[in-house]
Amino acid sequence: MPRFGAHMSISGGIALAFDRLAEVEGEALQIFTANQRQWQPKTPSPAEIEDFKGRRCQTPKIPVASHDSYLINLASSKEETASKSIKAFADELRRCAALTIEYLVIHPGSHLGEGVKAGLKRFTANLDQAISQADTSRQVMVLLETTAGQGTNLGASFEELAAIIAASAHPKQLGVCYDTCHTFAAGYDIRTPKAYAKTMGEFDRVIGLEHLKFFHLNDASKGLGSRIDRHTHIGQGEITVEGFRNLINDPRFSNHPMVLETPKSDDLHEDRENLKVLRSLLK
Repeated sequence: MPRFGAHMSISGGIALAFDRLAEVEGEALQIFTANQRQWQPKTPSPAEIEDFKGRRCQTPKIPVASHDSYLINLASSKEETASKSIKAFADELRRCAALTIEYLVIHPGSHLGEGVKAGLKRFTANLDQAISQADTSRQVMVLLETTAGQGTNLGASFEELAAIIAASAHPKQLGVCYDTCHTFAAGYDIRTPKAYAKTMGEFDRVIGLEHLKFFHLNDASKGLGSRIDRHTHIGQGEITVEGFRNLINDPRFSNHPMVLETPKSDDLHEDRENLKVLRSLLK
């Protein structure tokens, strides 16, 4: 059975994310390791790191991913932004290594009008530089997230992600995080068994299913191919419960982490409801 979970807040202390996950009976976790909207965020103290690692030891079967800062754009043609992004991403990798977090999810960035080819080249070169600086290759895998392709964002096509992996100096440290809302908005349908088989067949042909390590389970407020990134609750969007039924019952992903990134209140009742829907779809 897939390992369902959610992105959780680290407010009050990074280890509290495990308590929040337990509240919804989650089996996979995603967090930010620091404030995602600051270039120089307050980072976990040594005591907080040890507390987090201790909680991980208590729940060793829970896979954990971190999502990088929204400020990072490794594809930027602006020298200052690119430089700050390289340093920030290297810091993200080091924090993950210190916290024993095995996955770090990153959006492939935005080319800002310079074109897809130039953007992919810059992203890959800057990503390689950040990975080399961090020197965490045996501890943290970088997961390229599928995107909706909104604006000048890269990563909406499987071919773009494959190009990054192929051109990288660290291909063995790269994997893919499949976001259901993003890929649907980018034009990849999963709502029927036939459409689902076509999309996953395309992923396997272009990238290889062995690279797919993690899922974000989000329904989409906008239609297929809309290129608009708007998450909503499972079964309440355009993907419908049938799309999720096709995915979560695929035996190839029977042990994969699948986390929610849907809107939620402090009491987390939305996560509980979404996870209940997902579990009801399992055959």
